[in-house]
Amino acid sequence: ESSTNPDPPGLTPIPILHRKEYKKMPHFDFEDVYRRDRQPSKTSLWNVIKQDPELRDKFIPNIRMYVHNGSISMSEWNRLSHFNNPFGFMDYTINLVSKPKYPLLSPKPGRDCISCAVVATGGVLWKSRKGREIDNHDYVFRLNGAVIKGFEEDVGSRTDVYVHTAFSITAVEIFLRKYNYTRAPHDEVWIKYVLIPEGKRDFEWLTGLYKRERLVGGAFPNRRPWTQYSDQFNETRYYVLHMDFMRYIRNRSFLNSSTLNLGFWPIVRPTNGAFMMFVALHVCDRVDAYGFISDDHRKYSNYYYERGANTHVTFFGNHNYNMEKDLWKIFHELKIINLYSGESDPTEPTAPKQNRRR
Repeated sequence: ESSTNPDPPGLTPIPILHRKEYKKMPHFDFEDVYRRDRQPSKTSLWNVIKQDPELRDKFIPNIRMYVHNGSISMSEWNRLSHFNNPFGFMDYTINLVSKPKYPLLSPKPGRDCISCAVVATGGVLWKSRKGREIDNHDYVFRLNGAVIKGFEEDVGSRTDVYVHTAFSITAVEIFLRKYNYTRAPHDEVWIKYVLIPEGKRDFEWLTGLYKRERLVGGAFPNRRPWTQYSDQFNETRYYVLHMDFMRYIRNRSFLNSSTLNLGFWPIVRPTNGAFMMFVALHVCDRVDAYGFISDDHRKYSNYYYERGANTHVTFFGNHNYNMEKDLWKIFHELKIINLYSGESDPTEPTAPKQNRRR
């Protein structure tokens, strides 16, 4: 495929823009311009999405999903330099990574439809006994603190795609030791890893990862990034989300939070779980979602591995959890996803559906 159009002769990088120069998220005429691939997505989900007049105009089936070495020309660099991370390169410069050799997902032999279980870490999965159902999918997506050992009955045991940031893959190893978590998921078959490049530290991480060099400074001093992948890192199976893909998820009124108009706008972005969900929506024919926030989230612990502890979802200011909750509900009602939101209580009345027009 052709990754970019040729640059005009003599084109040079624009001066680096800085977030501190803006009191709220700046808007540019090309805010809604995205790099696209020649071939659109052929998933059967698109047949469902295009039936809805609102969503049909928001989804881009051929959006460029991954960034790699040689995929950004100077003109592309200048365009993306107007947007803050993870949606662009404002505040810094980078070196990019190799192009993956394989597609993220391949059809299973004898199957025309790719089914995916997208598994987050919500407490709704505790005592759910959904493990076998999850493992019966063609592919299983997990992210962040994907604690599996001891919880197989509820969350399954397989992992095919692991979504993370440099911070999450290192932090959960420390925070979740008491739950028998050691390293990022690994399996008997090669797992494919998807990185969300949320900032400069992720590109520092990538430099050490690809060069097999210990990091000597930055956010992860003395770390050896390749060791975090349980000896399964392979650059042909490593994917880095494209800035346009992430900005498209935010911009197309999916998760365009009003907090982007406040002073802390540079840190506001969708959750890792939301990015994982949209990756699946663009590569799978059927998406079943587990462990995501829903209307009944207060009935459950924050995470499934807390074994029913009296904790609740922590609403951090850099994410709009209510907006994501409402979006997953809309997608479930439209049959774009099948959202597991716990076992229903037959004694409770069914709440009337809310008007989804926004």
